[in-house]
Amino acid sequence: MIADILATPGLFWLCLTIGAAGIVRGFTGFGTALIFVPVAGMFLPSAQVIALITMTGVASTMALLPKAWGTAQKADVGLMAGAALCTVPIGLWVLSLLDQNTVRWVVTAIATVMLGSLVTGWRYRSQIGPIGLLAIGAAAGLFGGMTGLTGPVVILFYLSGLHKVEVVRANTILFLAALDVVIVSNLIWQGMTSWTLFGVAIVLAVPYFVTTLIGQALFDPAHEKIYRIAAYAVIALAVVTGLPLWD
Repeated sequence: MIADILATPGLFWLCLTIGAAGIVRGFTGFGTALIFVPVAGMFLPSAQVIALITMTGVASTMALLPKAWGTAQKADVGLMAGAALCTVPIGLWVLSLLDQNTVRWVVTAIATVMLGSLVTGWRYRSQIGPIGLLAIGAAAGLFGGMTGLTGPVVILFYLSGLHKVEVVRANTILFLAALDVVIVSNLIWQGMTSWTLFGVAIVLAVPYFVTTLIGQALFDPAHEKIYRIAAYAVIALAVVTGLPLWD
């Protein structure tokens, strides 16, 4: 299996990209999928990219869960997770119908809209009720299953809500952890992953974990604006690099 892992197309670039994504996440708390998915799509089928980004992120997400569990509003998370449970299979089904380039264009479109929203500072800032929570969970599950980009919907429509920041962040961590489990379970159930991919995810998790710690250690709140500009630049570079136009 080691030989199969080492033979993974673009493994060096995948490690380099996940390392850059780790630094950005250490600085800002988000951005991993926005950086990794467009670039990984140049080398691997979309289902494998989704499996890798989900499995690689599980370890770091699990490390955040103990603290988040005590703070999170589990009823809210339950609504979102329940909706996502229904839509992840739909997203994976849509993925199976689309060709690789189409999926990459969808990823590019979502990442571009997300980047534009981050740069302009747009967020949904109204109170979110049960229907809104179900909609957010359903959309995150659909796009997560189809592209691997689970975070954009949550960040734009929930992370900047009217609840206390620590509560919303805890809810988000708990929901994304549940969503990772749902996506991986569906991938395994549908035979869209393998032991080799699991091994590649472990390999990628090493630079990701290390660079996340480096980014977190280097972060200075006094220079937050500079870090965010750098993060947006890295995301933009990943999006442009991952365009199917360059194939």
